[in-house]
Amino acid sequence: MNKYFLCVIIFFFIQTSWAQTVKGKIINHQKKPIESAYIFHQKSGNHEHTNTNGEFTFENISKGDTLKISHIGYENTYIVIDDFTKPKIIELNDKTILLNEVTILPKINALNLVTKIDIQTNPVNSSQEVLRKVPGLIIGQHAGGGKAEQIFLRGFDIDHGTDINIMVDDIPVNMVSHAHGQGYADLHFLIPETIDKIDFGKGTYYANKGNFATAGYVTFETKENIKENTIKVEAGKFDYSRILGLLNFLNTENETAYLASEYILTDGPFESSQNFSRINLMGKYTSYLKNNNKINITVSHFTSKWDASGQIPQRAVNNGLISRFGAIDDTEGGETSRSNVLFNYKKSINDNSFIKNSVFYSKYDFELYSNFTFYLDDPENGDQIKQKESRDIYGFKSEYNKLTENVDNNTLFQAAIGFRNDQIKSNELSHTLNRKTTLNNIALGDVDETNFYSYINTEISLGKWVINPALRLDYFKFNYNDALVDDYKTQSENKAILSPKLNFLYNYSTNLQLYLKTGKGFHSNDTRVVVAENGKEILPAAYGADVGFIWKPTPKLLINSALWYLHLDQEFVYVGDAGIVEPSGKTERKGVDFGVRYQVNDWIYFNTDINYTYARAKEEPNGEDYIPLAPDLTICGGIYILHPSGFYGGIDYRHIKDRPANEDNSIEAEGYFITDINAGYKWNDFDFGITIENLFDNDWNETQFATESRLYNEPESVEEIHFIPGTPFNLKGYIRYIF
Repeated sequence: MNKYFLCVIIFFFIQTSWAQTVKGKIINHQKKPIESAYIFHQKSGNHEHTNTNGEFTFENISKGDTLKISHIGYENTYIVIDDFTKPKIIELNDKTILLNEVTILPKINALNLVTKIDIQTNPVNSSQEVLRKVPGLIIGQHAGGGKAEQIFLRGFDIDHGTDINIMVDDIPVNMVSHAHGQGYADLHFLIPETIDKIDFGKGTYYANKGNFATAGYVTFETKENIKENTIKVEAGKFDYSRILGLLNFLNTENETAYLASEYILTDGPFESSQNFSRINLMGKYTSYLKNNNKINITVSHFTSKWDASGQIPQRAVNNGLISRFGAIDDTEGGETSRSNVLFNYKKSINDNSFIKNSVFYSKYDFELYSNFTFYLDDPENGDQIKQKESRDIYGFKSEYNKLTENVDNNTLFQAAIGFRNDQIKSNELSHTLNRKTTLNNIALGDVDETNFYSYINTEISLGKWVINPALRLDYFKFNYNDALVDDYKTQSENKAILSPKLNFLYNYSTNLQLYLKTGKGFHSNDTRVVVAENGKEILPAAYGADVGFIWKPTPKLLINSALWYLHLDQEFVYVGDAGIVEPSGKTERKGVDFGVRYQVNDWIYFNTDINYTYARAKEEPNGEDYIPLAPDLTICGGIYILHPSGFYGGIDYRHIKDRPANEDNSIEAEGYFITDINAGYKWNDFDFGITIENLFDNDWNETQFATESRLYNEPESVEEIHFIPGTPFNLKGYIRYIF
């Protein structure tokens, strides 16, 4: 009996001496926590990753064991366990990314490592590059940076944001019931050099994304601190100039604060000067409190003014009336501004749970003059229109996070509530003359739209599997006061919709993840559509599914691919340019996404993304069921150099295939293949570089529409392609000073 008792004591001693628990925190050189760092136990092959506080817990560790710590953009670090009495504080050093050090984390948004790689190898330096970092997303600019970009993704002509949810930190970018169209997303208040992370997801599978998240979502996270003060001056063709400043005011272990600003001027390549100007100001303060609590305060202001030549008809160019960069009506243009205040507070409850709270306010003004049809409706004065609005946006969100760790499984539980309220005064569409005289009002009214929402999201880890069931509830209250009717009346509708999600991941290894994502969402809708339709089918359902993988077949090669499907019960479109509602019926889209990242050596990288989509209207006859401007094939990619000597550069290319411009494909929008290059050299505290847009000086149409119009004294109207020409060969140079 004593022998058995002695064996138990010895076994217990061995277990407590050789298999214990290690706790630690991983930080960067500025002593700030690193989230999602990968911790690998070389003896057992087990792994963990850090939470939002940079903390981790690893069980069954023996004295003398080695842990490998890695994270994209940091040097790998190895630690030998020699003490269990206090948590380990591990500092990682910055490093140029190497693909052979990248691991695929068992997370729902693991594909985000693609944008992390792309930003590291080819940083974002202009507002046009911001959205292009999302694989498969194509943009087109209407007014050289004045209007929000036109967006194409997964067989959608998203216009300016109808079917993609865009956010900066916790501030929504999309504008509901906008004067120019639902979802208008002007991202130009974001200074590119302040971007830290780009989080994206395609489809309807994410509980924390509701309105506009049909084709997908993109969230930009700005830096909490900057490493160095920076002044950057740029100049180029077409009277382009830009000055950027990043100034570090506070950078201690517990507090950081910086100010960022940019000012841009350009006349553009058009015969009528664009007179474009934009100014951005941003300040961000972060305080790291006791017990892993944190406060962020972000304040920003943006204003922009421009003139524009607008969309021109192909026949006017063909018959020599104007050149590709000429204008039928060069009195187009506009101005816009936006001011934002954001307060974030993260409250830690214990080591495994916390609450994130955010409150924001935005003040937004917009005025745009356009002329798409010239003299079709008014042969004497022309068809110029004005779209104008002023709005206040209020929002709040609180999200509870709890991680439960067990021997056999881990469970992440999230629950959130929030709201957004838009109060829009004098949402206007008017017929104008020469940007001065209002001839008549087509639509005018006040909008008050509120979206309450809540969601529950759960990620259950069972060995190599992650199961992600989730449920989201959205409730909308739509109010509209039409100023063009004699009697005051508030037209009001409300609607609630449940959106279940269910996703599965199979993490075969740290080099291969297979996934199946499914979910229900809804097509976004405009208050003016809702009241016009008397509340019928005002939040039509969207059903989607993705099946795919992320795979590293070799240490220097990363491949991602997906087959996907999306069905929409209805696509209501409020045509802001005409003040009418266009229901399009049920639609169906299906396609293939394919992406490759390859590290040729330690300083040469290659990437490409190929996306094919088949998009059709389900209730239309065969041959008349095309979805106008829906792209079926897009290809984007490049090759980039980051040499240790300080030399860097890259070649970017993007291609969009010819696509239908109307329902029967009798009018086609021409595709294009455009190549841009950049090169630079870092020398001590200086950085010199050049950028060439459209290297081969191709004639290409950046935005295109099938439009019926009539020129002055033209006997009959003509429906054909109207376009805005893409930038010709354009050379820019810059100097950056770091201090």
